[in-house]
Amino acid sequence: MNKDLGMNTSRYQISDDNGQKALKLCGDWTIRHDGRDAEAILDYYRQTPFILVDGGAITSWDSSLISLLLRLDNLGKEQTQELNFQSLPNGALELVELANKVPERQGAGKEKTQPTLLAHIGDKVLTDYREALGFFFFLGESVKSFYRLIRGRARFRARDLREILSDTGPEALPIVTLISVLIGIILAFVGAVQLKQFGAEVYVADLVGIAMVREMGCMMTGIIMAGRTGAAFAARIGTMQVNEEIDAYKTLGISPMDFIVLPRILALIIMMPLLCLYANVLGILGGAMISIGAMGLSFTEYWTQTVNAIDMTDISLGLIKAFIFGIVIAITGCMNGMLSGRSASAVGDAATSAVVAGVVFIIVIDGLFAIVTSLLGI
Repeated sequence: MNKDLGMNTSRYQISDDNGQKALKLCGDWTIRHDGRDAEAILDYYRQTPFILVDGGAITSWDSSLISLLLRLDNLGKEQTQELNFQSLPNGALELVELANKVPERQGAGKEKTQPTLLAHIGDKVLTDYREALGFFFFLGESVKSFYRLIRGRARFRARDLREILSDTGPEALPIVTLISVLIGIILAFVGAVQLKQFGAEVYVADLVGIAMVREMGCMMTGIIMAGRTGAAFAARIGTMQVNEEIDAYKTLGISPMDFIVLPRILALIIMMPLLCLYANVLGILGGAMISIGAMGLSFTEYWTQTVNAIDMTDISLGLIKAFIFGIVIAITGCMNGMLSGRSASAVGDAATSAVVAGVVFIIVIDGLFAIVTSLLGI
C-alpha cells in the first residue's frame, strides 16, 4: 500500500510503499529555484533514509539536480544504505556516475581554520620582512644596472626611452597644471585670511612662493606621478609577467633590469625636476591670480615680493627632492610590477601597492628633509 508521508510539494513527494520509502521528483529542477527543497530532502534523508529516487516527472533540469543526486548518493554511501535511481532524465545518471569516478582533489575538503592572533602577527612580520628584502634586492639590482649604463654595457632601446619620456612628461602636464594652479590659489586664500588681520597682504607672495618652491611643488608633483606613472609602470610590467614576456627576455639573455626598468628610472629622473619647476611657476601664478584679483596687489608688487623671498637654496632644495622622488616612484612602480603574480588580480594589486608605497615614501622623505634642513638652518 502506497502511503503518503506528508512530505509533498510541487517539486517532490515522499511516500511509503509497504515500508519502502521513495522520493519522487517533479517539475522544474533548475538553478532558478532556491535550494530549500533540496535541503529539506537531504535533512529528511539523514533522519529517515529512502531507497528509491524516481525522476520520471521531472520536466526540466540542470546542474542543481545533479548536485542533489550526488549529495544523496554520497549520504547513502556514508550510511551504507543502497540508493536506487529510477526514470531519471537522459544523461543525469551518467553525470552522477562520472562525478563519482573523479577523485576529490587532495585537501579540497579540509576546513579552513581561523589563525590565532599570534599566528596572524607572525605571518604579517614575515611578509613584511620578505617585502623589505625584495625591495633592497631590487634596489641593488637597479644600482648594478646604472653601473652597467655608465660603463656603456646596459642594453635598452632609445625609442623606448623617448616614449616613456613623452608619457611621463608632456602627457602629465594637464593634471600637473590643474593641481599646481589650485594649490597656489588655496595657499593664497589661506594666507590672505590670516595676513589681512595685520595689514600684511603683500606677504602672501612670500608665503605662496616659499611654500611652492620648497615643499608643495615637488611633493604634489611626486604624489601625482606616483598615482599616475607609478601605477602605470606596475601595471605594464605586471602584464608582461602574466604574458611571460619577462621570462622570454631572460631566455634570450636580455636583462629585464636594463631593458625594462632602467629606461623608466631614467625617464623619471629627467622629468621630475622639470615638472617640479613647471609646478612651482604655475603655483606662484595661481597665487598671483588671487592676490591681484581679490587683494588689490599689482602684478609687479607680487612678482617683486616673490623674487625677494625665494633664493637658489630654496629652488635647489625642491629640485633635489623632486630628483629623489622620481627615483623612488620609478623603483616602487617597477619593483611591484616585477614581483607581481601571474593573474589579472595580481596586476591590480601590484598597481595599488605601487601607488601606496610611492606616496608613503614621498611623504616620509619629505618629512626627513624638513627635519634635516631645520637642524642645518637651511
